[in-house]
Amino acid sequence: MLQEGAHGRWTVSSSEDSAEDNSDSEKPSTSSLPSALHSEASGPQYPCSEARRAAHKRKASPIKFTDTHLNAQTPPAEKQRPGQEGLGWCLSSSDEEPEDRGKRVCKETLKEEKCDAPGEQLQSHCKDERSKIEKAEDYNEASREPQDTWDLLSGGNPFGFFLTKVRGIEQSYNCGALHIKDILSPLFGTLVSSAQFNYCIDVAWLVRQYPEEYRKKPLLIVHGEKRESKAELLAQARPFENISFCQAKLDIAFGTHHTIWLSPLYPRLPQGSSDSAGESETHFKSDLISYLMAYSSPVLKEWIDLIQEHDLSETRVYLLGSTPGRYQGIDKEKWGHLRLRKLLKEHASPIPAQESWPVVGQFSSIGSLGADGSKWLCSEFQESLVAAGRGVTALLKCDVPMHLVYPTVNNVRQSLEGYPAGGSLPYSIQTAQKQLWLHSYFHKWSAEVSGRSHAMPHIKTYMRPSHDFKKIAWFLVTSANLSKAAWGALEKNGTQLMIRSYELGVLFLPSAFGLDSGYFHVKGNLLSESKDPATSFPVPFDLPPEQYGSKDQPWIWNIPHTSAPDTHGNMWVPS
Repeated sequence: MLQEGAHGRWTVSSSEDSAEDNSDSEKPSTSSLPSALHSEASGPQYPCSEARRAAHKRKASPIKFTDTHLNAQTPPAEKQRPGQEGLGWCLSSSDEEPEDRGKRVCKETLKEEKCDAPGEQLQSHCKDERSKIEKAEDYNEASREPQDTWDLLSGGNPFGFFLTKVRGIEQSYNCGALHIKDILSPLFGTLVSSAQFNYCIDVAWLVRQYPEEYRKKPLLIVHGEKRESKAELLAQARPFENISFCQAKLDIAFGTHHTIWLSPLYPRLPQGSSDSAGESETHFKSDLISYLMAYSSPVLKEWIDLIQEHDLSETRVYLLGSTPGRYQGIDKEKWGHLRLRKLLKEHASPIPAQESWPVVGQFSSIGSLGADGSKWLCSEFQESLVAAGRGVTALLKCDVPMHLVYPTVNNVRQSLEGYPAGGSLPYSIQTAQKQLWLHSYFHKWSAEVSGRSHAMPHIKTYMRPSHDFKKIAWFLVTSANLSKAAWGALEKNGTQLMIRSYELGVLFLPSAFGLDSGYFHVKGNLLSESKDPATSFPVPFDLPPEQYGSKDQPWIWNIPHTSAPDTHGNMWVPS
């Protein structure tokens, strides 16, 4: 079967026509560089997605590009065998997905290039039995350009929004970025205990990121593993007596959060303070507690109580989360894209002529969005993205440009790691061939901060820029990819919102930072000094976004790419 559109032409075997249409890839790994966790020879020591396994396989046994491959016939993507259900990318589900599909859990790699938000970035331990080679590798991972981390964290970034350090680029481009070891540094004080929320945990690697003196501190790992995957995770932690677990019991599907935002250091409230003490104007404290309570886990009660005892009044961002479930009435606006809509309507400042400003979404995975834009993207989802302050009437959605930033095949091919980086971008052929209409919205991934050699993104951001891309009405950094599973989809004639995944993000609104103008200025160059850093927001990719050209195709992870070599002289054959 031949599928062809403005930005894609793929040959698909007849067997794929009947492939599991709703096992679409939504959840990538937390980093673009798989080799950060394990040596190429060893491969991953944890269950992971089919895309991630393919990336590791190609790293360990690359297929070299030769001229003979230029005319080679591209074999179709292999249909996933039923016995491999637990290994597939299964979270980018659509409305048509069977309920029992949500019982399958996909995996995600925790990497040095990515870390959780501070509310999630709570900590770890364990006995370190690394070899000299492993110690050397860890030293290299932690090495970075000279910078005063404390100065950076205490005032160098007024928004608390940081990018993650990347290996293999000029050190100047890592200026202002953070390694997970920076976040776990004693500079923040003496660690008492910690919790880690993530999608897939490599326990030994995680423990190594902590300073030696903190590796025996109590560590709680919150996860969504089941059956064999859960057993493997528990086995990883056996050498570490201080590690305990909390399983997120999910009836629909499990997602996760990987935002990179750092809170201030919150002081403890005086003893006897009221329950409402320590709240911020953005209600961040109560929203964070509500999010943790959604796990319905007695194990997290200790952390909820701990947050209650602290003063979070300095927080100037809004928490925006998703939790699995079906919500009606006032609960419908508590999570997902309807939560974004509510926040923008209530707290965004009116800006002249803002009604026609475009919206920009940038992500690393895509779910099933329907047969055309009216099914979700250009209807309920866009209505939330274009919501404005009280009394402001949004323009008709068809008049609001939408720019979706997602890497092309060449973006991946020319990246630092080459084709294996595509294992973190699990947009599947089964999903893509059903929504060729979507690709007309696509724009290339371009990040000046990456320098001549660029890394593939795992960050997810959404914003409302002006037509000249010099101002932003709001900016959201989140774990939510472009999918109904993450953002939610309306059911029952709009009376119910159904969400499948856990997600977490923070929304930056100018009003919360005391800007009467109603907008941030866009920081033109992430390396440049801003005249006023308090009003210049560091957008992590180039603006304006560049639309796909006639020869550009979106990266599809589960089909071969053999027409040109990547930066290591290899091809991509995932099967």
